[in-house]
Parts: sequence; structure tokens; C-alpha cells
Amino acid sequence: MKKMIIHGGRRLSGEVTIGGAKNSTVALIPAAILADTPVRFDMVPDILDVHNLMLILKSMNVHSTFEDGVLTIDPTEIVEAPLPSKAIKSLRASYYFMGSLLGRFQRATLSFPGGDNIGPRPIDQHIKAFEALGASVEEHDGTVRITTGPEGLHGARIFLDMVSVGATINSILAAVKAVGTTVIENAAKEPEIIDVATFLNNMGAHIRGAGTDVIRIEGVPTLRAMNTHTIIPDRIEAGTYLSMAAAVGDGVVIKNVIPEHLEAFTAKMIEMGVPLEINEDSIYVPRSENLKPIRIKTIPFPGFATDLQQPLTPLLFRANGSSVVIDTIYPKRIMHIAELRKMGANIRSEDDMIVVDPSEELTGSQVQAGEIRAGAALVITGLMADGDTEIEEADNILRGYDRIVAKLTALNADVEIVSKESLVENGQD
Repeated sequence: MKKMIIHGGRRLSGEVTIGGAKNSTVALIPAAILADTPVRFDMVPDILDVHNLMLILKSMNVHSTFEDGVLTIDPTEIVEAPLPSKAIKSLRASYYFMGSLLGRFQRATLSFPGGDNIGPRPIDQHIKAFEALGASVEEHDGTVRITTGPEGLHGARIFLDMVSVGATINSILAAVKAVGTTVIENAAKEPEIIDVATFLNNMGAHIRGAGTDVIRIEGVPTLRAMNTHTIIPDRIEAGTYLSMAAAVGDGVVIKNVIPEHLEAFTAKMIEMGVPLEINEDSIYVPRSENLKPIRIKTIPFPGFATDLQQPLTPLLFRANGSSVVIDTIYPKRIMHIAELRKMGANIRSEDDMIVVDPSEELTGSQVQAGEIRAGAALVITGLMADGDTEIEEADNILRGYDRIVAKLTALNADVEIVSKESLVENGQD
């Protein structure tokens, strides 16, 4: 595990360019094995999850190269093989290989996926979808085995009991080559789902309704990539830098954003009193003062994203009253609270709510990034704090934020990543 060291107290200014969406990328890479030709993605974020997914591809004899934001994947010589359990367990999005392997081979076997510990995230809706399409699913000792009968997968009506991005995407991946028509009802509407559907449609898939709560899929026998797919900008990364810029910035331009994807988030910032200047594909955040407290409730898109409640929290410390956060998606997403309190933050959890009080005296401390978005909250708070902050388990931050050290440095932050090995060699650990 790596450690991030932040020398706080420096004001940020300049501009930052947002990379491709992590939550699209981790679904698009498994989706690529459905293709009958090589595929090419542009604006791919340089994050650990991408490199772990490339390791999984390699285990199936799927060749890939990644350079300057361009990822090329050649699945034409794919073979069925055991997937590396370490890589599978390192990121939850590896469960998309269930749908894509099922769509490609009519069967799939993989270890139960890992990822961030942010509370229960069962895969029962995924399994329900696969079974509706004609598959049998068995779970035993942490391994999921999915098989089909001699007739393979067939179109079906899938009603998701709860809105789930993962189950919606996995249903699409499994159904896109199934015989007949599949209708997914109560589907999630996130922009990343539209991105995956666009990629598949450009290869010849017949998917309608992505972005609405009813998605219809006419199965096709083959998928062939004819052009490069450019991944949409990461709205969660954008929101993180927006919060950071308002909390500790003297004027920052956030470039390469789709403002419509951020409306629930920017509306809350404006409600706080941040005078955002929203343009066609960029947002300018001036120095922000005299902020008001707000109440946030996370709900599925187009509502306020659960992935953005933690990155916004440090900005709430600057408000002149108590703010409240209610996460209806992952109520147990509170791993950041204890760590922020070590830095002098007035924040607590009570009755499934997070209460954030003004916190004027933040000081650097040794903290731990238990998961990606908790890590983002610690980074922003470390930039706001006096003194040095050392964030253990920084790999969790690197899993989700494209070239974060380079981007922060360009904004005048003093941040570095060090490995535990180098710290031992220098007698610091």
C-alpha cells in the first residue's frame, strides 16, 4: 500500500481537466470481450482499476495496451480460463465479467467480487436477471458459477426490485447477444449506462431506452467495432474538484465536464452560496466565502450521487451552521467520519444521518483511506488543514482518481505519493 502526504495550507488556483468516467470505464472494459473485433477506447483514466482489469483480460488471453489515455483491447483470441482472484477481489466492478462472459460463452465462473467496504451491496438483482435470461447460478465458497442449458440465453422481461447501476449494466451485457427481446424495467438511468449502451450500439447492438427506466434490447449475433469510443467525463471526479476548489481555491477552472450530469451537485453548491460560473463544458469556481449550511439526500440519478456525499463534506466545514447528509443508497458509508475527526472536524453520525458542523481549526494528522470517496474527503480536508496529513492506504484513492498528484500539483498543492518500502528505507516507518 502507498501513502499520500499532503502539506496543507496552500491555496489552489489554475485549471484541471477531468478524465474519463471511472464508473463507465470499469464496465466498458468487461464489455469489450463481447466484441468480435479489436476495440479502442479514448480518454481512459489512468487509475489502478484499469490496470487490474487489464490483468484480468490477460488471464483470458485478451491482449491490451494502454498509453496516453488510449486503451486498445483485442478479444479475438479469448479463451476461457480461471480469472485471477486477487484482481477480482480488488475491485467490485469485476462483477461485470459475469454478464460479459455469459454473453460471450454462455457461462461464467469467478470469485465473489471485492471492492470498497461501504456496506452491504448484494448481487441478488444480478442473479435474478441472469436467471430470467435462462441461466442457472450457483454460489459456493466465494465462487459464482453461471451456466445455461443447450438453448443458451434468451430474451426476457427483467424487473429490478431496486434501482441498481450494476444490475442494469450486467443485464445489458448478458442480453445483448441473447436470442430475442429483453426488456429491463426499473432500470437505473445513470450517464455511465448510456455510455455503455452507446459503445455497444456503435458495434451493432440494438439497445433502446438507456437513460430511462425501461431499456429494450434486441439480441444480435455479432458485435464489431468500427471506431474509437470516447469515454464520457467523470462526474464524480468533477464534483470532487468542484468541492475542493470552493473549499480551498482562489479561482479554479474545471474543464471537460458535462454540466447536465452534475446538476444535482452544482445546485447544492449554489444553494450554499458558491457563485459557480457554468459554461458549456467547463465550470469556474471563484474564491467562495460566507457559505450557508445545506441538507443533502442521496438518491439514484438524476438525484444527488452517493459517490459525491463524501467529497462534498469538507466544503460543509466552511458553512456557518450545521449541515445534514442522508445517504439512502449506502447508509453505512460513514468510514470517513472517524478519520476526519482526527483532523479536528466536527462531524458525527446519528440516526442514519451525518451531521456536519463548522470546523475552522483543521490540523494535519495520520489518517486512513478506507475506500475511494472517503479518501477524496481526506485529500480535500488535508489541503484545508494546517500542517501535514499522511493518508494511509492511498491505493484506494489511486483506484478512482486519474493522475491525482499531477493534477493537484498543477493547482499549487504540495502532495506526494510514497511507497511503504521507501519509508522503511529512510527510517520513517
